[in-house]
Amino acid sequence: MRAIQHVHSDVPNQWIGDGFYVKTVINHLAGTPEFNHTHTDPFLLLDYGEPTYFAPNPDYEARPHGIGLHPHKGFDIVTVAYHGELCHFDTAGGQGTLTNGDVQWMTAGRGIMHEEFHSPKFSREGGIFNTVQLWVNLPRAHKYTEPRYQTLRRAEMPNVPLYDSQQATRTLGSATLIAGELRQTEGRIDTFSPINLWDIALDKVGTTSVHVPKSHTLMILVQEGAVRVQDTTVMAGSLVQFAAPTCSTLVDGAVDAGAYDTVRLSVSREALKQDNSVKLLLLSGQPLGEPMAGHGPFVMNTKQELAQAFHDYKNGVFGKVPATT
Repeated sequence: MRAIQHVHSDVPNQWIGDGFYVKTVINHLAGTPEFNHTHTDPFLLLDYGEPTYFAPNPDYEARPHGIGLHPHKGFDIVTVAYHGELCHFDTAGGQGTLTNGDVQWMTAGRGIMHEEFHSPKFSREGGIFNTVQLWVNLPRAHKYTEPRYQTLRRAEMPNVPLYDSQQATRTLGSATLIAGELRQTEGRIDTFSPINLWDIALDKVGTTSVHVPKSHTLMILVQEGAVRVQDTTVMAGSLVQFAAPTCSTLVDGAVDAGAYDTVRLSVSREALKQDNSVKLLLLSGQPLGEPMAGHGPFVMNTKQELAQAFHDYKNGVFGKVPATT
């Protein structure tokens, strides 16, 4: 069973543009020795937009809430729209509206420009807006890959039941797979490195377990309710950082059964009195173990590559294939 390293629960809220009120619970630019990009590899950033009420915006046609066109390079940008509606457009031709747990998985690769705004419908009506955005680093070999956009509707995502550890036939909730694999069920997002991204909902009292590779970086974001993770009670808005991964053992090319860690999740009667369900986002991923040079919207491997990215952006050649890579 993987030990908990730390629970991060004191992160302040901040505005991203005027449409996203978030807690940045992972930040690859942070210099804290105890929690920086070496501890979260391959994950770079996680903005948790906890449920926030937005009044109707009568000026939405001229001044929609959100973020205008801006660049990214060298990583994947993953957005989950739990409540409200979010419109996306990018210069690689990706566009769409996300709602009710839909996901966009945008690969910036060698460079992309995109914008995100509250939809016209949500802007007119107002309501609760709740999103998560995750940045996933790309391996060096794929930093200059062609940008792409994957859309995944909530109804298309595989759902795996989670059973009570004491009563094998009693379900306590489920894990909705955005990416990765759980109990021989695979998510539908194509990733450049091994990633698990699971939405977990628990709506009954009891204890259940999930298993993740020992070789993965592992974190859990508690979005709603209170849950006991391993032996620690964690409240909504907190990020659970687990101990560093250990190496997997391969047997005849397959992952040995002993190469998985158990994560135990328990929900009490008192917790369910406050909320109808406990909602978590589990993220695990194989660390890339590569140098990282990041600033603002660009994440490369060296300072020279980073400087080149800014040069290209300022000189109108952003997103073009370099002469040599």
